[in-house]
Amino acid sequence: MLREIDSRVRFLTKRLEALKVVSEKPSDPNKVYFGAWVTVEDEDGNEARYRIVGPDELDLKQNLISIDSPLARALIGKALDAEVRVQTPTGEKLVYVVDIAYP
Repeated sequence: MLREIDSRVRFLTKRLEALKVVSEKPSDPNKVYFGAWVTVEDEDGNEARYRIVGPDELDLKQNLISIDSPLARALIGKALDAEVRVQTPTGEKLVYVVDIAYP
């Protein structure tokens, strides 16, 4: 048990060294970047809202998706009303960007 805790502390210490806090909004708030809340609509008209966060902040219950996820990678750099193709384990899906917001 102590070995696992020590290992986790070392991992987190290394992560802290590489940590970069993003506190300012992007130069173009009409495009999707790290930290954005993005509302997407699928082909059936179902909407979902996600925030793009770092891999350590991932929490699907709060709709926080990792920047490394297929959806986030597909959304990065897209503008409002963009049509986005996302490769998922169940096949390709098409979503539309209907809202972009930065806290």
